[in-house]
Amino acid sequence: MEFTLDEMRVHLDALEARIAEACKIAGRSRDSVKLVWVSKFHPAEAVENAISLGATDFGENRVQEAELKFSAPRMAKDGSRVRCHVIGPVQSNKLKKAAIVADCIHSIASIEAVEKLEKVCAAQDKTLDILFQINAGEEETKSGLDVHEAENFLNELAAKAGAASADGKSENFPHLRFRGLMTIGKNTGVAEDSRECFAFLRNLQQKFLAKGGTFAKFDQLSMGMTGDLEVAIEEGSTMIRVGTALFGERDYSKPVNDPVL
Repeated sequence: MEFTLDEMRVHLDALEARIAEACKIAGRSRDSVKLVWVSKFHPAEAVENAISLGATDFGENRVQEAELKFSAPRMAKDGSRVRCHVIGPVQSNKLKKAAIVADCIHSIASIEAVEKLEKVCAAQDKTLDILFQINAGEEETKSGLDVHEAENFLNELAAKAGAASADGKSENFPHLRFRGLMTIGKNTGVAEDSRECFAFLRNLQQKFLAKGGTFAKFDQLSMGMTGDLEVAIEEGSTMIRVGTALFGERDYSKPVNDPVL
């Protein structure tokens, strides 16, 4: 069942306590971790409730749903514009729509997708943040780049990108910012099982951030969800993705067809 606003507030407080404690243990500032509210399969009313509680960033798996809820600008309590993150795999024929509605796409895993996003963003005169998804847990059911191919992929990307400015924008992809990496922890129900893949992601991200140039802004790690956020934060996550723990259970059999508010 969807949480009421009061229920959401209680669950947010509990989640914030977990995040704060994890940051304290890791010797990090709470401000170093962005909470992305995963609003997939939750209605526009739930998004509005989240915004009233201070939410600024929302994650959607499906492009169609992201369009429905975030095509029209929404303003956060702090006066900033709410940011839409597309966190699920995006089919080639949906990349254009994803580029238009999203502020950040977490799930890029091919040079072809990067090239298409650049063309769309150039036409829209828009700068888009992108992260590259790595299947760090090496699970057949997960999307993303193979761990053994990831480094070669990033090197190839840098070669194709050409010269870069100080802000990480490159000669051949001037409308894209390569911001970092994303992964999904292992689906074992044991948070500690994901530590190794989270550490792998951090090490890879740090290696390319140190190269500068195209990777000058490569400082983001999108990893960690409700069950493993503490381990993710200890291993350097800068964005955790939480849905049900904040919004409640959603009836997946019902389509989300709310009008854009």
